[in-house]
Amino acid sequence: MQQAASNNSAQQSSDSVRILGVDTGGTFTDFVYYEQGQLKIHKVLSTPHAPEQAILQGIEALGLDKQLDNLSIVHGSTVATNAVLEKKGVKTVYISNTGLADVLTIARQARKELYNLCPRPESPPVPRSLCYEVNSRVSANGQRLQSLDDDELQQLNDFIGQHQPQSVAINLLFSFLDDQDECRIENSLREAFPELFISRSSDILPEYKEYERGIATWLNAWVGPLVQGYLKRLTQAIKPAQLAVMQSSGGTIAAEKAADQAVRMLLSGPAGGLAGAKYIAGQQANLLTFDMGGTSTDVAVIEGELQLTSEGCIGAYPVAISMVDMHTIGAGGGSIAQVDEGGVLQVGPESAGASPGPACYGQGGIQATVTDANLILGRLSAKAFLGGSMSLDKSAANSVIEKLAKSLSLSVAATASGIIQVANEHMSRALRVMSIQRGIDPKTLVLVPFGGAGALHVCALADNLQMSHVLVPVHAGVLSAFGMVVAPHSRDLSHTINVLLEATGVDATEELTLEALINEQLQILACRGLSELKSEGINESQINTHYSVDLRYVGQSYTLNVPWAEQTRSLQIARDEFHMLHQKRYGHQHDQPVELVNVRVKVSAPPVTLCLPKLVPATDDALVTAKRQVYGIDKSVPVYQREHLKYGHQISGPALIVERVSTTWLAPDWQCIVDSIGNLILKNYKS
Repeated sequence: MQQAASNNSAQQSSDSVRILGVDTGGTFTDFVYYEQGQLKIHKVLSTPHAPEQAILQGIEALGLDKQLDNLSIVHGSTVATNAVLEKKGVKTVYISNTGLADVLTIARQARKELYNLCPRPESPPVPRSLCYEVNSRVSANGQRLQSLDDDELQQLNDFIGQHQPQSVAINLLFSFLDDQDECRIENSLREAFPELFISRSSDILPEYKEYERGIATWLNAWVGPLVQGYLKRLTQAIKPAQLAVMQSSGGTIAAEKAADQAVRMLLSGPAGGLAGAKYIAGQQANLLTFDMGGTSTDVAVIEGELQLTSEGCIGAYPVAISMVDMHTIGAGGGSIAQVDEGGVLQVGPESAGASPGPACYGQGGIQATVTDANLILGRLSAKAFLGGSMSLDKSAANSVIEKLAKSLSLSVAATASGIIQVANEHMSRALRVMSIQRGIDPKTLVLVPFGGAGALHVCALADNLQMSHVLVPVHAGVLSAFGMVVAPHSRDLSHTINVLLEATGVDATEELTLEALINEQLQILACRGLSELKSEGINESQINTHYSVDLRYVGQSYTLNVPWAEQTRSLQIARDEFHMLHQKRYGHQHDQPVELVNVRVKVSAPPVTLCLPKLVPATDDALVTAKRQVYGIDKSVPVYQREHLKYGHQISGPALIVERVSTTWLAPDWQCIVDSIGNLILKNYKS
């Protein structure tokens, strides 16, 4: 598939820019290549044991292996994510204050199974034998109570020499107020052990909350050497091309910087999808997105800008690093269907992944998956999968689903339909978590599916949530890779200051002084971010700065992030916005004083601007290229090739709209209109 595009970027010429976006997923690795106003897309099966192999395969297939000069590659990597989820980090020593070595083990003392009196014990993040305590202490107001001496530093070096870890995580109390001892430890270790990977909390996350800061620092150290090694191998393999990596916050960072900030890559791929969805949707600002790939489905809301959170989780671990706010479930094309001990059909969260993959891939898969079910129902073509580059084995799919059908006393087709319904319910529940449970009426949002499997399920999900407007983006099957191409260069920086903003009775002079303190802290962060982007060769005139603050009512544990108006930078404006946001999110607000906890700065520079081409207006009806039997439909269903559709074409369901990297199932009662750049606008004309 190939389409033209033009580059209107003021800072870059379309004649000189060559960018390759690469998204490594659990099943497929996606590619979007941009050069001289043209986009090319490609997919290959992922190689989980060595992700760089799939990337090199795709580069060769696109004919870029001999054209790496002046090529920029932006990569969404799953190396850090997989290492955390599979608990395959490196040997790491955790350094804390005396008496605080068990902070990561004790955590928040929350029980996963509230009524289980005999829960299974879980292994601590760091074995006690690899925890080391130092005699250093800073008070909550930043006063130095006890400092390290040289003898203690030597004892620490001896401990490291004895245990020979690959990395070290340093997390001392109130290091965000005074990082002197953390820096002394780091400098001492770097001098004694030049190859040691060191992660320091005052660098990784200079914020309050000892446990969350410690987990972020430890995660960075635990998977950092793996990410560092992977990026070094990939960088070497693609020389002289330049490599950047997508961060969890939706912006890119140079690979050499990313190696030290592995914890910021945990939602690397999904963040690219949101960047792509925002770009494609354009002025349709309020979106409910779901990215359905081979292994999982990611759900998020976009209200103007990407929504970020510092309360995300990866597996069992909280991640307080700024990342896109999304909800992930184990429901994808490769999700495994099985009948439980009670005779109930279950789908996921286990996945067949890329190897062996669904049974229909013909690679030895022996369990039924969602993809197998879609094939049996007639929604996928066995001979035209991935544009004909890959054939599907329908008999293998039939065989594995037949086993379930016998257990359920149903036909194979009815069982396949049941698999789809269960998977749809899982995804509908995830969509409700991000919309209804947050006080947002999904009917006011546009549902945007992407990923290889998203558009197959979108009509059913929209019906479940009573949504009548859907946008299936152009390049939906590789939208995360497309998002890598259009993502901004950025840094997200934060710092805890913890000051009280009195709602009433504040002296004007005191308020001005407080505003000056906040602005001073924001400026320090902005200068740091500006310096980092400039070091990557970005012109200062192209860099934009966005300020925000985390506020809460006194006595609350959690915060809400509100903009810090760049022009007025007024405490009163920030308070008013916080009250309104609290009312929207929780349904009420208080007359209590407001506390400012963290200041945040985002510095970013726009990438190349792509202007997707306008389609030729339609002068006749859309061409039906084939017809196919689909389960539950009395007559043959027309099949349309998406690349043949023109601006203004209208299609009424039931119908299948196929393209190289994805398929859209247009259900009965739904109608599709093709917009000027090739997006499919779906509406339920009976809702």
